[in-house]
Amino acid sequence: MAKNAQPATIGKKGSLWKQIYQQRGLYLLLLPGLIYLIVFKYFPMFGVIIAFQNFSPFLGFFKSPWVGFEQFRLFFAGNDFWVLMRNTLGISLLNLLFYFPAPIILALFLNEIKCSWYKRFAQTLVYIPHFISFVIVASLSYTLFNVNDGIIHEILQAITGKSIDILSKPKYFWGLIVGQSIWKECGYGTIVFLAALSGVDVQLYEAAKVDGAGRWRLMWHVTLPAIKSTIVIMLIMRVGSILNTGYDQIFLMRNSINVSRAEVIDTYVYMRGVSGGQYSYSTAVGLFKSIVGMIMVISADRLAKKMGESGLY
Repeated sequence: MAKNAQPATIGKKGSLWKQIYQQRGLYLLLLPGLIYLIVFKYFPMFGVIIAFQNFSPFLGFFKSPWVGFEQFRLFFAGNDFWVLMRNTLGISLLNLLFYFPAPIILALFLNEIKCSWYKRFAQTLVYIPHFISFVIVASLSYTLFNVNDGIIHEILQAITGKSIDILSKPKYFWGLIVGQSIWKECGYGTIVFLAALSGVDVQLYEAAKVDGAGRWRLMWHVTLPAIKSTIVIMLIMRVGSILNTGYDQIFLMRNSINVSRAEVIDTYVYMRGVSGGQYSYSTAVGLFKSIVGMIMVISADRLAKKMGESGLY
């Protein structure tokens, strides 16, 4: 039996290599992306071992003393842990509550525009902020909200009768970050949902109209259920990055006054690792964030499957 099975195995392997050779052009196109993933994504994962060391650049990876989970213990036992988790989760949950539904709502409104040239014009306008860097966004924010001559500050002062220092007061920082994210990325985020909306069967709308459904009924009972799987997949990806608030945006908007609400895991890793030279400690913090993200993705995916959706994999 074993001798008879061996030629079949060889035959399958030969057939596989034959198929690869026949499709060699496609595999050559795949090669640059594969090399990029290996070099810049997988190979750097070797550096994770310094999270379990008291790493010294002079001793290197193999001669630095091992300390096990000591770096993690220092992080969890320190006062910074709860401050970082409060700020990171606070901003992420606000993004999940306000930023995540914004592209869906905007895509639904754009889908209702019947005039094709006006629809393309509106889409172009809402896509433009995505291509503006956060450096420019931060500069615009300082220009609009500064207490000296910021136009939005002047409007708020005229309405409320008092000066509202949005840039410096810690209690406004989370809202400022979420507002920037919505303004910058909301339009570009509609691309995925508009693509899903383009695949909705027109006959469903016609049948609903025959039953007397108006525009809002069509949107609620036909459009949203048709793109529900896309919404679930995007939600899983968003939940997986719940501890990833973005380094550049927050680093540009933080200052010595609002730092109590502005210090998140991403900026903390930079300040401790790059600026402070605590390489092992900052690597441990970054590894903790990655592990939590992986757990959240797997949990959200399984929950989606239990609810009858396809999930990510």
